Amino acid sequence: MRTLCSNAFKRFYSTQLIKKKVCIVGAGPAGFYAAQHLVKCLRSVEVDIYERLPVPFGLVRFGVAPDHPEVKNVINTFSKTAENPNVRFVGNVNLGTDVSLKQLREAYDCVLLTYGAEQNKRLNIPGEDLVNVIPARRIVGWYNGIIEDSNLKIDLSGPTVAIFGQGNVAIDVARILLTPIDLLKDTDITQHALEALSQSKVKEVHLIGRRGPLQAAFTIKELREMLRLPNCNTLWCRDDFNGLSDVISSLARPRKRITELMLKSLNENSISDRKCFKPIFFKSPLELSGTNHVKKVLLGVNELYGDDILNGSARLTNVKEYLSCELAITSIGYKAIQADPDIPFDDDTGRVINEKGKIDNGLYTTGWLATGPTGVILTTMNNAFTTADLICHNLQQESQKKGFNLIREYLQKQNVQSVTWDGWKKIDNYEQEQGRRLGKPREKLLSIKKMLEIAS
Repeated sequence: MRTLCSNAFKRFYSTQLIKKKVCIVGAGPAGFYAAQHLVKCLRSVEVDIYERLPVPFGLVRFGVAPDHPEVKNVINTFSKTAENPNVRFVGNVNLGTDVSLKQLREAYDCVLLTYGAEQNKRLNIPGEDLVNVIPARRIVGWYNGIIEDSNLKIDLSGPTVAIFGQGNVAIDVARILLTPIDLLKDTDITQHALEALSQSKVKEVHLIGRRGPLQAAFTIKELREMLRLPNCNTLWCRDDFNGLSDVISSLARPRKRITELMLKSLNENSISDRKCFKPIFFKSPLELSGTNHVKKVLLGVNELYGDDILNGSARLTNVKEYLSCELAITSIGYKAIQADPDIPFDDDTGRVINEKGKIDNGLYTTGWLATGPTGVILTTMNNAFTTADLICHNLQQESQKKGFNLIREYLQKQNVQSVTWDGWKKIDNYEQEQGRRLGKPREKLLSIKKMLEIAS
């Protein structure tokens, strides 16, 4: 929960003549929410937000599905924070390459790491490197305008797709693959993805999870969208729901509502020649096979064990089955990377080693980099506010640091062209103009070089 600063605390800091220098690495939701809280609590503060890309907003720009424009409205709040006179956006600066953590700590009273989790977890099964076995993260990047994913080779000529994982990212990808093209034309989906999807032959998408309906990670909003998708049926396996009616009354309200929705949909199962969404439970991928291009997946059938009906573990049985598929998508989670060798990092969990957001004196972390990829934007907001509040209470000495003035010297020596907030607004205007020509809200740039030309 958010902890509010006291009025006395605010008055104390408003009297400081020399502003505290705080550096945030990562211009996604965690970084902007932390900056918002810091400038509210500390009037005598300079907050510099560094971002490796020339453009801000992280997962809001690159992770939110194009058919969810309402979720992106939070960008308006982030923009107000960026335009606060005590906040500076510094784009196109990469931690670990253009500037080191040691240099940032020398320049600032406090460094807050919020650069997120961008690396996909692997299944580690045979056949995972076959053609058309693709991480969901890359497909999201392909239709959302991540530059390194713009040239993704994805073959949509086959009728059947298998997605491994049942979180909201998995269901987002399933929905985009099954959505009628006319409903995507007026979104900010990339033009190359729109053109490829318009030629797609995909007819059915299997969403495969290791455990049962009570453990499904997608939320009720995303499930409702799938159930209402035009020209698409949702088909469940009735056996996956055996005994669920007997336990519904004992479930907490959120889990009860989504389970009731699944059972209602189960009873409406129908077969037609329309596209089909098929959630599958109690299955684990064991092997992907094909001569070069994936053709099928071997699934192991699981059973749940443990006394807790909601948190039972999956255990393989001796039963196996094959599922034919021409595209396989892995969506089993993300992990962060160690951007700088001086960052204490746990390779097993894929996150920074920290204690409630604190790494060391003057060094903090929040967001997915600190917690792993859990929760929604509201979760990220609350975590960022809590960590920022901790920073507010720990910044109690007069600053002697040079802040951005020192970092700018390092960047100039390396000829690194940083992007200001005004530079981003030029990019933003250009993308919106390109989008208008296509009847879309924006067409995202797919070239760092072009972004830098426009920004300058």
